[in-house]
Amino acid sequence: MTSNSPPPVQRNNFCYRHPDRQSFVLCQRCGRTVCGECQTPGAVGVICPECMNEQRKSTPRTRNRAAFFRSSNDKPVVTYVILAVTALVFLLQLIPGLGITERLLYAGVYSSPMAFEPWRMLTTALVHSQNFILHVGLNMYSLWLFGQALEPMLGRARFLTLYLISAFAGSLGVLFLSVPNQAVVGASGAIFGLMGAFLVIQRKLGGNMNGLLVLVGINLVIGFIPGTNVAWQAHVGGLIGGALVGLIYVSTRGVRQKGLQIALIVALSVVLVALSLVRFAI
Repeated sequence: MTSNSPPPVQRNNFCYRHPDRQSFVLCQRCGRTVCGECQTPGAVGVICPECMNEQRKSTPRTRNRAAFFRSSNDKPVVTYVILAVTALVFLLQLIPGLGITERLLYAGVYSSPMAFEPWRMLTTALVHSQNFILHVGLNMYSLWLFGQALEPMLGRARFLTLYLISAFAGSLGVLFLSVPNQAVVGASGAIFGLMGAFLVIQRKLGGNMNGLLVLVGINLVIGFIPGTNVAWQAHVGGLIGGALVGLIYVSTRGVRQKGLQIALIVALSVVLVALSLVRFAI
């Protein structure tokens, strides 16, 4: 004799977290019944919340290297502004009679008491060779590349500080390593500073530096080739200055080290300014 009544419901066919929800899906690790809300897709089948928590605890954590200085503003606004201002200045250089290049270039003599115009150590990064358009083109392309990588990582204020200190250090290299009447133009010192900072940060955070080392090496070597008319002194100075700033940033990236970071950046700036003032006193 057969019966038309439904078979008895087994309680193990209900979600262990939601007893009112029937399910026939089991956790692949512990075998408990889980409903759709409690299921997490796994490599094979699904995993319940408890097993997922255990899996997360046992998985080694990896740190996002690019997020040490991550700011809320990911757009490299400072980079774009520097690019725009430099492009504008270059166009002004092409206008006869304005004398923009002569007003903004730098030579060691402008740090001497007889012709003291120290602001040129920064303004020289805005002017470029008018006879070699690739000069400004390559520098701005390099700025765009490193600005895209560094500014979102460091934040706008840190990136601008890095750029300015690197530009000043590049002029400092010209001051100490070149003859006083040798005029130089270009943002190469600042660009090499960005390279130096990026090199140090990547090294400290364990990033791959092979490509960057090759790039820096090629650019440094080019500066020493006779006839290229490249101010290698600015490259060396900017590279060292940027590397020092990068070292400070990466060594004081903790939330509670902001004051120390600012103090070290100010101290470095004071030392660089002092060096520019004592050049003709030694």
